[in-house]
Amino acid sequence: MQITVDGENVTLEPGGDGFELFPDKNIIAMFVNGEEVDLAYKFQENDQTSAITIDSDAGLRILRHSVAHIAAQAVQDLYEAKLGIGPPIEDGFYYDFMIDEPLTEQDLAKIQKRMKEIVKSSQRFTRRVVSEAEAREEMSAEPLKLELLDRRSESLDEGNVEVDAGELTIYDNIDRNGETKWKDLCRGPHVPNTRIADKGFALTRVSAAYWLGDQSRQSLQRVYGTAWPDAESLAEYKERLEEAARRDHRKLGQELDLFSFPSEIGSGLPVFHPKGGIIRQVMEDYSRKKHLEEGYEFVYTPHISKQNLFEISGHLQWYSEGMFPPMHIDSEYDQEGELKKQGQNYYLKPMNCPFHILIYKSRSRSYRELPLRMFEFGSVYRYEKSGVVHGLTRVRGMTQDDAHLFVTQEQLAEEIEKVLQFVLDLLRDYGLNDFYLELSSRDDGDKFVGDAKAWALATETLSKVASATGLELVADPGGAAFYGPKISVQAKDAIGRTWQMSTIQLDFNLPERFDLEYVGSDGEKHRPIVLHRALFGSIERFFGVLTEHYAGHFPPWLAPVQVACVPITENQHEYLLDFADTLKEQGIRVEVDLSDERMQKKIRNHTMSKIPFIVIAGDSDEAESAVSFRYRDGTQRNGIKLEQAVEEIMDAVASREQV
Repeated sequence: MQITVDGENVTLEPGGDGFELFPDKNIIAMFVNGEEVDLAYKFQENDQTSAITIDSDAGLRILRHSVAHIAAQAVQDLYEAKLGIGPPIEDGFYYDFMIDEPLTEQDLAKIQKRMKEIVKSSQRFTRRVVSEAEAREEMSAEPLKLELLDRRSESLDEGNVEVDAGELTIYDNIDRNGETKWKDLCRGPHVPNTRIADKGFALTRVSAAYWLGDQSRQSLQRVYGTAWPDAESLAEYKERLEEAARRDHRKLGQELDLFSFPSEIGSGLPVFHPKGGIIRQVMEDYSRKKHLEEGYEFVYTPHISKQNLFEISGHLQWYSEGMFPPMHIDSEYDQEGELKKQGQNYYLKPMNCPFHILIYKSRSRSYRELPLRMFEFGSVYRYEKSGVVHGLTRVRGMTQDDAHLFVTQEQLAEEIEKVLQFVLDLLRDYGLNDFYLELSSRDDGDKFVGDAKAWALATETLSKVASATGLELVADPGGAAFYGPKISVQAKDAIGRTWQMSTIQLDFNLPERFDLEYVGSDGEKHRPIVLHRALFGSIERFFGVLTEHYAGHFPPWLAPVQVACVPITENQHEYLLDFADTLKEQGIRVEVDLSDERMQKKIRNHTMSKIPFIVIAGDSDEAESAVSFRYRDGTQRNGIKLEQAVEEIMDAVASREQV
């Protein structure tokens, strides 16, 4: 029998499987004709295959889903629990259970102990194809699994690890004696043996969850965990979690007095304190300056609009779940209380784009005006579910650094190239340097509007421009917005986490819906193309990302207080006040600590406040017209002349580099 392995022709005996072909223990599954399958799969003539190693992206997904099964078996061994679903997620997995009593952190320890026993028992994951009737019979005690079978013809957002429209399969966990210890309705694939997960897994937390993410459905218990190829990788992951906890912007925001979330205002609606306000102002001012240099024009739009605007744009049809409920106003009544004038629904805007479209449409446009680049720090409001609201990185009220560019077909490629380079350069100015790009396109679903040929051309244009940057380009089929494909800039922070930053989206929808036109050089009317571009995404989210990226140690140009002056004795008060005035004249944000605290306590306080420069002066410094620099890492330089000190501080701020 002939098969193809990594492009090479290989002869295999009939009935040969992946165990025979890939004896390496690091290989846990394989691709066959583009599909992920178990190593137990028996090859057919002309199959094309390649190995899936445990440390690959696909291998980690398979490992984590397999460990989710082990967790589910352990839970059912210990508690009266009904099975939900257990998909792999980033860095781990979860499994949902219908269970009477809420699970606690103490329960996690018991479950993990039982998981270790299951792992050591070397149970095999064995796949069986079953009919729907057989699946229903075997899952008769699992009501949620039966519901998945009822819904198998529908598109499930989360349930696709269990069933799809194809053949149904059950995975049995079989011990060394050939006894089935547990089973689950699942598509697979899985690792060959539970022993593969030894020492590389851990349960992390437990929470409540709704069945299939629907708040109208029953509340379940969700067990989260992580899984890695070995103990070393698990330890490294735990260290990253600890570092992430130290960098948590919510904690640092409170410690550094940057922002807060008053319960009196509402969930996901932050307020920025004076120090946070300074950082935000600097970010916005710098962004404005760079946009002006790139030929953008500033616009301003209101926070609310009549319902009709969002009907024309399509947001009410496509995005209503993410919008706050309407405000019904403008009704008029006579003295008897009878309705004289029907009121209207107004909505808080979730997007700025329809407003910018109306500015374009306010008068006739010529090709000579294009590309037209509109920019706004526009406040938008989105009804995020309470379960996903998270600090500044997932809010309900946000300010987008939003731009809409109106271009001709001939200008499209060049403009995308300019925008993408502008985005990357500006992100680098803020200290982010490790990027890859994601290209989101349409699939065969029904959530997309516009002509398929136009989509294909636009997607190809985005792909060419993105590839020309030399950055890694990752495909995201089906991930496009309903109105057009997009490029997303994915940036890695200081501890290797990936954040989606800027997006550049092509739009075929709004120009058609609003009947946008320009007069071309031929005197005829043409349809412009709209580019949507949010550089930071939102100021709030970018603020949170930067806080964690820098662990609160903002570089001098962003720091709310750039210099703290500490006199050794009262004799240096006036000396340092004069020095501070010199710095203030140069636009430096400086404070002089005249408190009664001991000098060492003052230095510690300013170090804990993560101030870039602590300037110290005593009698000898004053006599020599000098100061000492104390840096955030504890190092100190003495005898720096005042002129040099001012110059060094100014240079550090101007360079936007970290100190």
